Amino acid sequence: MAMEMAKADLEGIDGVRMTWNVWPRTKVEASKCVIPIAVSISPIGRHADIPTLPYAPLRCKSCAVVLNPFCRVDFTAKIWICPFCFQRNHFPPHYNAISESNVPGELYPQYTTIQYSLPSSVSDPSSPPPVYVFVLDTCMIEEEMGFVKSALKRAVGLLPDNALVGFISFGTQVHVHELGFSEMSKVYIFRGSKENSKDQVLDQLGLGISGRRAGPAAANGAPVQNGFPNSGANRFLLPASDCEYTLNSLLDELQTDQWPVPPGNRALRCTGVALSVAASLLGACLPGTSARIIALVGGPCTEGPGTIVSKDLSEPARSHKDLDKDAAPYFQKAVKFYDNLSKQLVSQGHVLDLFASALDQVGVAEMKVAVERTGGLVVLAESFGHPVFKNSFKRLFEGEQSLGLSFNGTLEINCSKDIKIQGIIGPCTSLEKKGPAVADTVIGQGNTTSWKMCSLDKDTCLTVYFDISSSEHSNPPGTSNPQLYLQFLTSYQNPEGKLLLRVTTLSRRWVDSVVGSEELVQGFDQETAAVVMARLCSQKMEWEEGFDATRWLDRNLIRLCSKFGDYRKDDPASFTLNPCFSLFPQFMFNLRRSQFVQVFNNSPDETAYFRMLLNRESISNAAVMIQPSLISYSFNSPPSPALLDVASISADCILLLDSYFSVVIFHGMTIAQWRNMGYQNDPQHQLFAQLLQAPEDDAQIIIRERFPVPRLVVCDQHGSQARFLLAKLNPSATYNNANEMAAGSDVIFTDDVSLQVFFEHLQKLAVQS
Repeated sequence: MAMEMAKADLEGIDGVRMTWNVWPRTKVEASKCVIPIAVSISPIGRHADIPTLPYAPLRCKSCAVVLNPFCRVDFTAKIWICPFCFQRNHFPPHYNAISESNVPGELYPQYTTIQYSLPSSVSDPSSPPPVYVFVLDTCMIEEEMGFVKSALKRAVGLLPDNALVGFISFGTQVHVHELGFSEMSKVYIFRGSKENSKDQVLDQLGLGISGRRAGPAAANGAPVQNGFPNSGANRFLLPASDCEYTLNSLLDELQTDQWPVPPGNRALRCTGVALSVAASLLGACLPGTSARIIALVGGPCTEGPGTIVSKDLSEPARSHKDLDKDAAPYFQKAVKFYDNLSKQLVSQGHVLDLFASALDQVGVAEMKVAVERTGGLVVLAESFGHPVFKNSFKRLFEGEQSLGLSFNGTLEINCSKDIKIQGIIGPCTSLEKKGPAVADTVIGQGNTTSWKMCSLDKDTCLTVYFDISSSEHSNPPGTSNPQLYLQFLTSYQNPEGKLLLRVTTLSRRWVDSVVGSEELVQGFDQETAAVVMARLCSQKMEWEEGFDATRWLDRNLIRLCSKFGDYRKDDPASFTLNPCFSLFPQFMFNLRRSQFVQVFNNSPDETAYFRMLLNRESISNAAVMIQPSLISYSFNSPPSPALLDVASISADCILLLDSYFSVVIFHGMTIAQWRNMGYQNDPQHQLFAQLLQAPEDDAQIIIRERFPVPRLVVCDQHGSQARFLLAKLNPSATYNNANEMAAGSDVIFTDDVSLQVFFEHLQKLAVQS
């Protein structure tokens, strides 16, 4: 029970969850555990009540670990001993007053996570304002253009007055709009077919070395603007309050791309050049500040670098099959282009956010590397008029409290001897900082003990994969420390521009797993393990050629069950699983059927989108993506969780399915008929009106909490939209066994095996000698 409590609390304060809460001592024992040793951490979490100390942290002189509650302290000698390397450190003079009854905040046992307010390195005491460069695709129909313009106007109106705004539009060519010259609209044009180096872009914009000396600001002896001296920023990037009128009139006049498109062709769209110009502009004007490029893209790139498909409409965009067979001629080249763009953005400390709205693919799969490595946000919708786009876009600008966007983050990890870091899956970039804690095998962003996060928010969550390096012989029993320690140091700039360092220090027990396997079992976190396996599996599907995901998941599940199950050899009926593992097979069953593993029904863009969100969301959110939650509403009982099974459908109840990307309200047949007859409007049927309203209210609560905003689907039993629910349910009733089912129950037309059949096979294979 204590372990359960610890699990529930730890996610809260420290923002940390682990696959195993006690760790096997040796490499061999770790491999027998089947599920990798991994820690999921939300670097800045949702908890605001973490104490902030107004001074710089005290660090160990040999391993740079920050003073924490696990340090041993000698109050008389004023010495503290680092639990990571056992180095003895003297307290500096300003700690002279400490005693057993007067300890500093960082030594309080309950403050395993604490924050330090650091002096800002920026010479200007007022922190630099946030910067937004909007990059708008104009190759779209009038109606879409109308939707996106009104969304942009609303966004600019919501920005803080001092936020700097820039605007670039693109179609066949790239237009950089000079907002500082409001008397007349002044535009710099770049050819869409040609890749420009950073210097070429700056020379053309008059921001190169030669252009800067003779720039208009220098000529007029104009004062420094926006706190960025001599940067030319004041021509292209203006405070929102100064340029709102100019920008609104510019948007009113802006037309869809006028370049003629021959019949049978796609529009010429140079997305890659536009993003590259935006990155170069920001790099010249505002390196190292909290700047975001917000790309609004309405179709595939067909021109210049980053092209994903040819101009000829008869050639379809690449599918998963093409990628598997290496038959996507543009793919590798586009990925390489965005990989280079991501390196440029990371070195400048800038972020790429992608809002893609189109029925066709726009190239999310190629851009994924740039969005993910800069910690950018991504939203995929089918139209700029769809609530998924409109509400998500609005949410980005509604003030800090909604997303808590922070910038310029770096994460550093320290660990006890014998623990090595393989890497991180999630929105960050390796800083290639070598050290004794770097493992030989790499998962995700590896080969380092330090990572860069250009942008992070309250929901950003990273998964760190660890390796145990000690062998049986290096630690004779009883000689080594029974505790292991990990420390996560996240420095970042909060939405107000303050520089903070958050330090989370954790301790867990080593266990000789042969001896204490009961302790190991009690420390297993099924939900975290399922998400960690899903992230690792998605990663392997992308990077390993010919990787068979379903087989890999099945093999690992069978190994786990035969290692931790109770059974008599070759007797499937005797098989039982400890409650600490009993939900895990069900997670794996749903993961095998999920959009992360079964990609044939999705485009590469959709798959990339799903995986980017799987990799950055908290464990509880990611678990809902793998195994949706289902709630049933009926007259007979209060709303209650229902089995994710076709048997949960009944004519007189309403189901609410949350699969993260969509929220489905499903009305049973009888309920739908009563609703169509308007019973809910009759004062005598108030209970029915309340029953209809309850799932609507609960759906709105889910939608309000989420980014991107999920799609809301309201449907009826046997209606065409019911597929959104049926696709997620366990097919315990299919057309094969429909005759055995109760009258009136739903059947699913599928050849997928049901959970029960899956379990039977699993038991049979797990007990084999």
